[in-house]
Amino acid sequence: MAIVEKLHVHRFRNLSNQYLEPNKNINLLLGKNAQGKTNFIEALYYLGHNRSFKTKKTKDIIPFDSDLLQVGAIINDVRVLLKKTNSRSEITINQQKAQNNSQLSQLLPTQIISPDRGFVVGGAPKLKRSYLDWGVFHIKPNLLATYKSYNKTLKNINLLLVKNNTKELEYWMSKLAHLSIDISKARIEYIQALSDTIKETERGNKVDFFQQASELSMNFQNGWVRGVDPLNYDSVFGYLSTNTQSFVRLKHLACGPHKANIEYSLNNKTENHLSRGEQKTLSLVYWMVQVLLLVGKNIKPVVLIDDISSELDQHKINQTLQFLSALDVQIFITDIGNTPLNFPQESTTIFQINNGIIS
Repeated sequence: MAIVEKLHVHRFRNLSNQYLEPNKNINLLLGKNAQGKTNFIEALYYLGHNRSFKTKKTKDIIPFDSDLLQVGAIINDVRVLLKKTNSRSEITINQQKAQNNSQLSQLLPTQIISPDRGFVVGGAPKLKRSYLDWGVFHIKPNLLATYKSYNKTLKNINLLLVKNNTKELEYWMSKLAHLSIDISKARIEYIQALSDTIKETERGNKVDFFQQASELSMNFQNGWVRGVDPLNYDSVFGYLSTNTQSFVRLKHLACGPHKANIEYSLNNKTENHLSRGEQKTLSLVYWMVQVLLLVGKNIKPVVLIDDISSELDQHKINQTLQFLSALDVQIFITDIGNTPLNFPQESTTIFQINNGIIS
């Protein structure tokens, strides 16, 4: 179970030298708009990923009067420190240099629910793949090397296609076919695990808006055209070989796991025909069921919820907190504070934030 025991946001956007000892259960951060609530959530996310969910530019996050950002924490008695400039990144875990970002993600798995992040249902394919692969990674961390190798192979293939160099393509396409099968298999298994978890949750009647998921279906689009078996090497490689000239004309590989998508539907209505409220609710169902699935595998992520009352009504807020509290995970929530929130006092710490100062 991941627990942030101490947190020091030294420099991150408008947050400077802020030190907290969070509650191991629920942490509520209240403040008016533009005071730094989302920056706080972003700093925690950054510590677990070495990247932001809002921007790819480090310069956007470094305070204007500084030349670096710095966030540190003690997580399960492990000391983590992240320092970053526009040109250099330094991550240490117990004063030892981290080998890769996956060490951070395993130490501090975070499930984020934020308007800035976007909603899974009705969201862009990239967000849906990210949602899927986040779960796959935490259940099968060894698969990270497969993803990295796939991306490198895809990059080499696209470079050869741009240069119209077909001599080396067979080798790289064969390699990509093998890697894509491993990724597709892991994704299909994970989607099945999500579906099974939802059915078990429905039977438990723990949260009433989970019942809205009873007619929800996930159609996994594996990234290949119809007729290609994503789990069969001959089928995948055969398609790549047969259509090489088409890819040369396109100058990139327009199919494969990097083009995968999920199409959601509710009561036979596709997600694009659902109301914004339905998309939000069902996105929340899938975020929470992902937490439930990982908890069942003894992987307890830290849950980050930004600006909770702007996206959920009072009933859904109470249901969400009831559900997550029962899972015994650490939660960080921000809110503007205009709506009364029903938090269990014995397991909640409330912080105030004003112009980047947390008290």
